[in-house]
Amino acid sequence: MARRRARDIGRLDGPAATKALAASLAPHLRAGDVIALEGELGTGKTTFARGLIAALGGVGEVPSPTFTMVQAYDTAPAPLWHFDLYRLATPADAYELGIEEAVATAISVVEWPDRLGALLPRDRLDVRLAFDAEPDVRRVRLVGYGAWAARLAAIESALPSA
Repeated sequence: MARRRARDIGRLDGPAATKALAASLAPHLRAGDVIALEGELGTGKTTFARGLIAALGGVGEVPSPTFTMVQAYDTAPAPLWHFDLYRLATPADAYELGIEEAVATAISVVEWPDRLGALLPRDRLDVRLAFDAEPDVRRVRLVGYGAWAARLAAIESALPSA
């Protein structure tokens, strides 16, 4: 079984808190990192991605890649590729989107990562967003797999408290 470490962040009170969580992770990212964004439609996956892109120095509009399926941004310390795989027909179709290049050379943010099946990298950080009873509140849990298990433990003090 792969190494795994989980951290409950707890409540995110609105989109600004979701973006702030993303910004707290940004300084710890590097080329080759995969951030898997999980959650139902409307839980804030794209909001998280926008916050991360802004924190890494991406400028301009950050549209949801729902129809294009991938958008690339010139960010530091590495380019960021934002994938929305909701409409992916088969995991193999991700190759046509450049997933191999992104995972090897960029920071990859993947919405609907379950669509990748066995292609989903083992070393990754899952960001699991869920609805709360209050309309603008989300619950969030971070789960680090493989090398991300140790990295998550090392950066916990930089993250919001549960």
